[in-house]
Amino acid sequence: MTAKNLQIATVGGGCFWCTEAVFQEVKGVEKVISGYSGGNVPGKPTYREICSGLTGHAEVIQVTFNANVITYEDILVIFMTTHDPTTLNQQGADRGTQYRSVIYYHDYKQKEIAEIIIKELSSYYEDQIVTEVSEAVTFYEAEKEHQDFYKNNPDYGYCGFVIDPKLAKLRKLHSDKLKGAK
Repeated sequence: MTAKNLQIATVGGGCFWCTEAVFQEVKGVEKVISGYSGGNVPGKPTYREICSGLTGHAEVIQVTFNANVITYEDILVIFMTTHDPTTLNQQGADRGTQYRSVIYYHDYKQKEIAEIIIKELSSYYEDQIVTEVSEAVTFYEAEKEHQDFYKNNPDYGYCGFVIDPKLAKLRKLHSDKLKGAK
């Protein structure tokens, strides 16, 4: 058994409930935490403040993954293909800067990889990719009720209408990267 090579990726693809549910199914992902990043007001923001769109924060997830099992490149390809990276400040009916598509890089190598992945995937989309690539700043963990939201609330309407289709897309496009896949 090889030692774990744990790394962190921080991404936002609209509502963090969706991206959290997607990455909890990915092989090599050790932990997913929903939270907020990229804002410009002092102190730890609350969900209510974030939803106002006035704090500048995005709903994001912080993914801890074993790079011996899944690469950062694969993390970003999954991210970019399970949400719509071409809509500015919007994912479906969720609108506002808090729902922007964003990759927060933790070092120069992650920045380089993010730019390459965006360029490589741009030909797959009819519209221009608007995903922001920015240096990681303070990550604030979201309130407890937002952690493991899909797992804890599978019958909640939003889960069926918004999250289930993203999970179906994940399973169709990346079945070889899922937990339990050989």
